[in-house]
Amino acid sequence: MATASGGRRHHRGGPGAHVLLRKGGGVDIVFKGALVVDGTGAPGYRADVGVRDGRIAGIGDVGGGRSVDAGGLVLAPGFIDMHSHSDLQVLARPDHLAKVSQGVTTEVLGQDGLSYAPVDDAVLAALRGQLAGWNDDPAGFDWNWRSVGEYLDRLDRGIAVNAAYLVPQGTLRMLCVGWDDRPATEAELDRMRAVLADSLAQGAIGLSSGLTYTPGMYAGVDELVALCRVVGELGGYYSPHHRSYGAGALEAYAEMVDVSRASGCPLHLAHATMNFEVNRGRAGELLTLLDDAIADGVDITLDTYPYLPGATYLSALLPSWSGEGGPDATLARLSDPDTRERIRVEIEETGSDGCHGVPVDWDAIEINGVRKAEHAHLVGRSVAESARTAGRAPAELYFDVLVAERLGTSCLMHVGHEENVQAIMRHPAHTGGSDGLLVGDRPHPRAWGTFPRYLARYVRDLGVLGLEECVAHLTGRAARRLRLTDRGLVREGWAADLVLFDPDAVSDTATFDEPRQVAAGIPYVLVNGVPVIDDGRATGALAGHSLRNPGGRA
Repeated sequence: MATASGGRRHHRGGPGAHVLLRKGGGVDIVFKGALVVDGTGAPGYRADVGVRDGRIAGIGDVGGGRSVDAGGLVLAPGFIDMHSHSDLQVLARPDHLAKVSQGVTTEVLGQDGLSYAPVDDAVLAALRGQLAGWNDDPAGFDWNWRSVGEYLDRLDRGIAVNAAYLVPQGTLRMLCVGWDDRPATEAELDRMRAVLADSLAQGAIGLSSGLTYTPGMYAGVDELVALCRVVGELGGYYSPHHRSYGAGALEAYAEMVDVSRASGCPLHLAHATMNFEVNRGRAGELLTLLDDAIADGVDITLDTYPYLPGATYLSALLPSWSGEGGPDATLARLSDPDTRERIRVEIEETGSDGCHGVPVDWDAIEINGVRKAEHAHLVGRSVAESARTAGRAPAELYFDVLVAERLGTSCLMHVGHEENVQAIMRHPAHTGGSDGLLVGDRPHPRAWGTFPRYLARYVRDLGVLGLEECVAHLTGRAARRLRLTDRGLVREGWAADLVLFDPDAVSDTATFDEPRQVAAGIPYVLVNGVPVIDDGRATGALAGHSLRNPGGRA
């Protein structure tokens, strides 16, 4: 990651603050009279802000260049999406309207232990099928990378936002162990550590896990600690989707805290929610657990999305043992009547580990993306509703859809609680993450609406967060976790990743019925000083690039 360049730094600013431009004078663009909310949490202040050559060139009374009247508007650092699933779509649809239109200028890829580097040909082929419900499998797409460094190089050929990448532990296990449900051998663990270290040296910023997804969920605590020691030693952080957000949520959170303690690796809890009926009103227990660990010296942050339903691929509900051996083995099990019944009992009666230890409520599972036109009638309806219409048992419909779609179906899970969402977002370690899937017939609206929703619903409408505090959650705090030394704040000399929004009009317009809707009230977004939203219009500019671990190439 780059370091701050040139010029005097304006550390805080305030009314009447003035910073001279660097030698040569002049700016490319100046925002006149903005309320600067700088990402530190400090009170906003009125100032002009000038941008030149991709940097914030001056703060105060700035003249010259193209002038934008920012009176009545807030100028903030660009938002940082700490949990993004844009791994393919940022390349397949490089204008990336879903993110730039809501003010996102940086996002973190490689989430939930499953993404597309490091891989070999066989692992890539398996992932393309397994993750089609998350990312699609675009026809004619150029898969011209295998290593993390090659993937980051591909991003650098042209993307709309900046992007950092976490090494996905499930992918790492596929590559070095395979799909077996067993501990890694010492030789396999050595290879995982070596590939992980190489990936961090190539620019990855840490490690992610998806411990309710195969094969990452087959790793025990000792294996995770061993990997996290490598990450901590090389300056990264660990971001787990832990083993349960349902019946065993608190125990699963505690396990991740223990991994961080034992390894010395900073911990960032992905989409840190308390879901399902068993956890209604229990956010305080989670926050006490985290506060106690932080007081004891454990380095912890977390991210959340400001919605109640979750989203994933439909096959994630399956028990872990059914995924052993990979997608083809899973499909064979789903085609065997006796094995189907064993899976049904575990999903519907016992509560599979894939469904967070909670017996499934088919009325809460809504199919929102399919690969085949013959299944389009299922989209936007719960599995239970479609089964009633068809006169079938929900589990049988579920199994048949998974087989016909070769596991490539996505779903919404209506399992969240508003009181938990609000309590967790107030925590000082909180940052924002969309967890947004950009593909499917009716994707979760969080992919298009997360950041304006924070500002509209939870700042302006409900007052759960103050404006300056919320902006700090979405920018400066996230940048600190990523160790960005020149992003996440409005400071002279820093990268000009900026968003200008109307605090009275900013709003998420994406809904569950119409999810692909751009935000209102965000007229300007700059990435590295280049407008990607200019006076409310998308420019299509590809001004972003990879943000790499300082141990890797700049």
